[in-house]
Amino acid sequence: MMEQLKALNLDILNLASILDITLVTLIFYLFMRIIRGTRAVQLIKGLVVLLVATTVSSWLHLYTVNWLLQQVMTALVVALPIVFHPELRRALESLGRGKFLARTINTLKEADISRMTNEVVRAVTVLTKNKMGALILIERVTGLEEHIATGVKLDGIVSAEFLVNIFIPKTPLHDGAVIIRGDRVAAAACFLPLSENPYLSKELGTRHRAGIGITEVSDALAVIVSEETGAISLAVDGTLDRMLDEATLKQKLTDALEAKHQASLSGVFRRNES
Repeated sequence: MMEQLKALNLDILNLASILDITLVTLIFYLFMRIIRGTRAVQLIKGLVVLLVATTVSSWLHLYTVNWLLQQVMTALVVALPIVFHPELRRALESLGRGKFLARTINTLKEADISRMTNEVVRAVTVLTKNKMGALILIERVTGLEEHIATGVKLDGIVSAEFLVNIFIPKTPLHDGAVIIRGDRVAAAACFLPLSENPYLSKELGTRHRAGIGITEVSDALAVIVSEETGAISLAVDGTLDRMLDEATLKQKLTDALEAKHQASLSGVFRRNES
């Protein structure tokens, strides 16, 4: 009798352990779906590096380094709710609407790079000739989901005609940024953070400062057309390249997108080999 009770308790414990592990895995999976497409992914990678460095410093008896890393980790416990505020808010909103599993993320495919780039450059050619101000973001690895949420979601195939129509003055969507994800226009009329660089030229307006600002906090490419002069600029990694012609813009976009695409593929191959 006692042996049967012990066996029954053991089965119950095993079922509870399986349920526990399943629930933790599901929670982790849902969390990764929420933060995918946002800057939180890069922050998570940074936390993993800090955790590994703390563990390694402990193994190697690097007491001072280990103490410093532990203090940083302690400070992060307080900072994380602030850093992940947009993601936490979106998670609670998704939970309230029952849309935890609704989001999907499109990625730029190699076959679409040339076509998408051609369409963007064709649109810019029309915009600059007519001195129509524009700000076009091309998402790369760092997700822009929090900025997409500030605009009007479109999810339309990228085309020059589509982009030009968005930026026609005095239309509902012309004021703000267009965000391209993969081969689709994800949203228009999006709000972006302005650059905090105090050394920027005073002649740069809000559109240029927003284009630079978003590239300071992500790896997106920002194509900017000046409303006053029609000049074409490209912001990458917080740096603004001004007075570009269409051919130069196309070459710079192609090089940047293909380089990032190849780097992503190399990372996938390395993970598969390991």
